Amino acid sequence: MLLVFCSCTKKKEIALIFLDEYVVKDSLAIDNSFIGGLSGIDYSNGFFYFVVDDSDNPRFLKAEIEVKQGKINSVKFKNVVCLNDTTTAFYNENILDLESIFIDKETQEVNFVSEGSIFKGKKPSVFTTDSLGNFLYSYILPNYFIPNTIPKLKHNGVFEGSSKGVNGKGFWVAMESPLIVDGYEPTFKKSSSPTRITYFDKKSKKATKQFAYQLEHITKPSKGKINLNGLTCILEYKENHFFIIERTYQSDYGNNIKIFDASVDDTTTNILDIESLKETEFTALNKRLIFDFENVRDKLTEGIVDNIEGVTFGPKLANGNQSLILVSDDNFQLYGKQLNQIILLEIEK
Repeated sequence: MLLVFCSCTKKKEIALIFLDEYVVKDSLAIDNSFIGGLSGIDYSNGFFYFVVDDSDNPRFLKAEIEVKQGKINSVKFKNVVCLNDTTTAFYNENILDLESIFIDKETQEVNFVSEGSIFKGKKPSVFTTDSLGNFLYSYILPNYFIPNTIPKLKHNGVFEGSSKGVNGKGFWVAMESPLIVDGYEPTFKKSSSPTRITYFDKKSKKATKQFAYQLEHITKPSKGKINLNGLTCILEYKENHFFIIERTYQSDYGNNIKIFDASVDDTTTNILDIESLKETEFTALNKRLIFDFENVRDKLTEGIVDNIEGVTFGPKLANGNQSLILVSDDNFQLYGKQLNQIILLEIEK
């Protein structure tokens, strides 16, 4: 009787269900700005906000997405906001390679993470603007996120994802790749590849805690020059519990996108004050694979699993379940045919 009772009361694990895909038309433009490079997404007050990965013209878009009966009926881009005030010192002193965006629920301020440019000695940044793109303030970074004579940061592998904190007091910022002093980039061989996920406090404008997340190793042998795996998105769905997206890209194979359920518990090490994880014992976030895009490839346009780089909660579905909206970055199709995919998933608990 005890065994029967335990099996009946076991908590059901969270799951994700594919519902729909919407592809934004090629060469679509608004306010003389082509729609592309969509590297982050957030949903606030009935509107969706997309950040554009274009360091020559950093900007974000506001849009409406209509979801009905488990389908994306339409995507309507409303306006473009550029971050190009040449009188602002922060904009002039930094390279804004924007990767993620979220809107503060209380203030409606717009928050960004930028990778900067490690090759040019320009640090990554976390900063806030008003709704018109006017700079307000930036956050203080731990020293190991600032380029210096000791190489620690990988170019194009720094801040990639962000998420509002469910407690409303701060937010999370995730790196795409490990610091050089922390571990190794994922390869076909198994190795330690921890990337850092940092919590920033809104009041103090500082990082107050940080945890390691172990990236998966690459499961297919190399065919060409490019073989990468990194973290592209993070979304906190309840306190200390996250959806984390990893993107593997390999020449001739294309993209392999997976979503993990990851969490912090009492055993997870706060690594905020640790300069090098290679030289330290630590416990990373727990993680469990919950969605693999390979399983829905036949439901996607031309079987393409593209470069998913943004995730946010969408509207509630008719059955009361929460939706997720994901978006891919087509790199403005500089490297061949890619899609501005918008994906609709359902969270099943």
